[in-house]
Amino acid sequence: MRFEKMHAAGNDYIYINLFEEKVENPGELSIRLSERHFGVGSDGIVLIGPSVQADYSMLMYNADGSEGLMCGNAARCVGKYLYERGMTSKNEISLSTKSGIKHLSLKINNSTNKVELIQVNMGKAILSAKDAGAKGYFQLALNEMIDYPIQFDEQKYRITFVSMGNPHAVIFLHNIESLEIEKIGPKIEHLNLFPDRTNVEFVEVVDSKHIKMRVWERGSGETFACGSGACAAVVAGNIIGKCKSKAKVNMRGGQLEVLWDKASKEVYLTGDAHFVYKGEI
Repeated sequence: MRFEKMHAAGNDYIYINLFEEKVENPGELSIRLSERHFGVGSDGIVLIGPSVQADYSMLMYNADGSEGLMCGNAARCVGKYLYERGMTSKNEISLSTKSGIKHLSLKINNSTNKVELIQVNMGKAILSAKDAGAKGYFQLALNEMIDYPIQFDEQKYRITFVSMGNPHAVIFLHNIESLEIEKIGPKIEHLNLFPDRTNVEFVEVVDSKHIKMRVWERGSGETFACGSGACAAVVAGNIIGKCKSKAKVNMRGGQLEVLWDKASKEVYLTGDAHFVYKGEI
């Protein structure tokens, strides 16, 4: 089976082309390949295939074998893959995912014919957990969480919930570098508030147009970046007055730009993507 490893802001996945390869048990394969000492090493696998509703489809599986709903960075990598591997000549691509159809816009370097930047329309940010649950994405115990106080281990946190087609609990802190994320991340992920678990973003404000973030991903642990998490962080930050609706988001793997269009309520994620290597197993 042939694959390609790609990353966007350090968010690395193993990409498999279903037009050429057959995958019978993707969850099990993701566990095996994602292991960083005994496998290829990744945040999970992404399967690129045909779609009736869109130009192509994207299915993703986390490092623990669970199926993911959506990953903005993975979607951007798929856009680069499709164009640079000759599967499309279009710079506007539609992609079906478990959280709906996403639209990609590619910025092409005319001299090299390479993809420089990929913007993905992540869809509307959903603040009502009830509405998100009604769409079948996940279930949440409360209808809405904005700057919602929680406490455990004698520590107090304030959570703002945002769905980008997958659940995000956003927490603003004064210093994210000293955070014991391996200890705190899984506790919030598994809170009773989130029956289907949640992604957790820990955010520090640099200024009104620039934030820093560390992310604990549901099913993968801490990752270098999370596109949908960056979107959720900007939306949450704007709602509670921490940042503008357009901001740069620095993560351990790099920088992304997020725009929350207040008129349409849609969120746009922009950044580059990179091939790492090809392999065969």
